Amino acid sequence: MLKKKLLVLNTSIILGVGGLISIPSVYADYSTQIQQVEKNIDETKNKLSALEEKIKKTDAAIKENNETIVMTENDIKATQDEIKKLEEEIAVLNNTIDKRTEVLAKRAQSFQESGGKVSYIEVLLGSENLNDFIDRVFTVTQIANADSDLIKQHELDKEAVVEKQANLDQKLSELTENKVELEGMKSYMQKQKEENDALKKDLEEAQKGNMEKLSELEAKVQAEQAAQQATQQVEASNSSQSTKESSSNASSKVAYTPPANDGSLNTVLTAGNKYIGNSVYVFGGGRNAYDIANGRFDCSAFVSWAFRQAGISIGASTEVLRTQGTKISLSEAQPGDLVFFDTYKRDGHVAIYLGGGKFIGSQSSTGVAIANMNSGYYQKTFKGHVRRVANF
Repeated sequence: MLKKKLLVLNTSIILGVGGLISIPSVYADYSTQIQQVEKNIDETKNKLSALEEKIKKTDAAIKENNETIVMTENDIKATQDEIKKLEEEIAVLNNTIDKRTEVLAKRAQSFQESGGKVSYIEVLLGSENLNDFIDRVFTVTQIANADSDLIKQHELDKEAVVEKQANLDQKLSELTENKVELEGMKSYMQKQKEENDALKKDLEEAQKGNMEKLSELEAKVQAEQAAQQATQQVEASNSSQSTKESSSNASSKVAYTPPANDGSLNTVLTAGNKYIGNSVYVFGGGRNAYDIANGRFDCSAFVSWAFRQAGISIGASTEVLRTQGTKISLSEAQPGDLVFFDTYKRDGHVAIYLGGGKFIGSQSSTGVAIANMNSGYYQKTFKGHVRRVANF
């Protein structure tokens, strides 16, 4: 709707005293700015959409990672319980091995018969006849075979203990390494989430700025439309009516006060007081006699005008003022210094510092007014940029 209005106004004409008079377009620049802001809004919207999808995937990955960590911790606990149980089994088995060793030692030393100690060879040599010898060989063979089986079982048990212990140790080591890796991944993903959230916040702030800028531009266009319509009415009326309206308009103007040109700080600080409650913010305003008489200023034009009343010449645009003079800290700020605010862009708004956190300037919402930079919108948009453009 706004673009259509711009198109109509860009081609409009009025009927003046001398006939048809074309009106130069005052909206072309606004139209370009609005198109750029709408483009920025679309781009930021797309970035936010893509980022939200990324955040969604990151949150899902973090959830899955946390579940895996819990599973790994449970596996570690189970493995530790297995190791504890194995250690108990090893203790029992070692006790059995010690007993076997004692038995084997005794059997290797002697063959018990009627309470005396006799070696295997002595048992065989002490046989009384062939049948006795054969019986003794059979008996010794049985004992030797039993000892051999016991020794084999003994060795197998020891190997089983060593192998099982090694397997559990390896499993525990792998699980512990996995947990360390998962914890590292968790830390990295949490950092990525925080970065994504911060970026989302920045994009949302940027989008808010875009919407505010669009609303500001639309308000400026509407103000220019109203001003142009008023001009059309004046130009189209007869001479007597024009005289009457001119007289009426003159009564609403701020009384003209010639510049003091005294270089006084007080002149700079108080020059705009007569416009408080009697002015309007107009983008590009404050640069001709008509605007000044009717209190139509943008921020930089008002600042330049106020200094000019004291005979001090400074720039009339934020682009010039943001590099003029000397940059100082807020703690050094004195009345008469310039303060800048990051509104729709960096250093998008400029005003004159009054002291005590107060400043006077032409604000888009109020026209010329005194505002507080220690709270609300201006506290959020003030980033510490202060400049001294004159020494009083």
